[in-house]
Amino acid sequence: MKKYLAILRIRFSNTLQYRAAAAAGIATQFAWGFMEILAYSAFYKANPEAFPMQFSQTVTYIWLQQALLALFMLWFWDNDITSTITDGGIAYEMVRPLDLYSRWFCQAAANRLARTLLRCSPILLVALLLPEPYRLSLPPSLACFGLFILSALLGLAVVVAFSMLLYISVFYTLAPTGIRQIVSGISDFFSGAIIPLPFFPQAIQPVIGILPFAAMQNTPLRIYSANLAGLEAVTGICLQLLWLVVLVSLGRSLMSRTQSAVVVQGG
Repeated sequence: MKKYLAILRIRFSNTLQYRAAAAAGIATQFAWGFMEILAYSAFYKANPEAFPMQFSQTVTYIWLQQALLALFMLWFWDNDITSTITDGGIAYEMVRPLDLYSRWFCQAAANRLARTLLRCSPILLVALLLPEPYRLSLPPSLACFGLFILSALLGLAVVVAFSMLLYISVFYTLAPTGIRQIVSGISDFFSGAIIPLPFFPQAIQPVIGILPFAAMQNTPLRIYSANLAGLEAVTGICLQLLWLVVLVSLGRSLMSRTQSAVVVQGG
């Protein structure tokens, strides 16, 4: 366990060095957040009763989504992992006395955590100081905040576990671009990255609500904004746990099969 914690700490420290990229990302996320909020504001003013979330909940959802973008978005890839596969460096990884799945899992999680730490504080601070109704609201209770923290950590684990399947697929495709673009588009749509899942038609919500994408950012952001509370919040967290177990089990199985058949070209 110590060696994987060391990997987590080292990767976390290394990623913290990219402050210029984080500053550029913060500016982009502020602009995108304001644009989304103003667009929703126009719709809410036209017919506020037609929406499944209060405007304050939607605003909070958007600001929190922008602050935690690097934590939950599947298109944040660890290029070091894919490069290791495509350039043959995987041969060195496989002879090290480490479980490759656990190593990559810790590495990917650390990169996301560090990127989030660099970006989230300025966004949250400014969003909390904005005037109503464009301000980030605080959670209604400490219990709600505690559930949010638990759900956010589980959401991160689900995102990394799903990403591991995509990294493993590069062993077979040898090019990450195609699968990355396809999965990014699908995940953005079904995880609530484009619009919150409660805004989807009622007829398809039971289906999209049980997909692994719903266990990523949808659950923690709705818990924080108090749109998901009580038994529904507990059910959402249980679904996150279920998908985490399924995705990790599937990933470990695929990794084991893949490592037994790896062929490295070159000399």
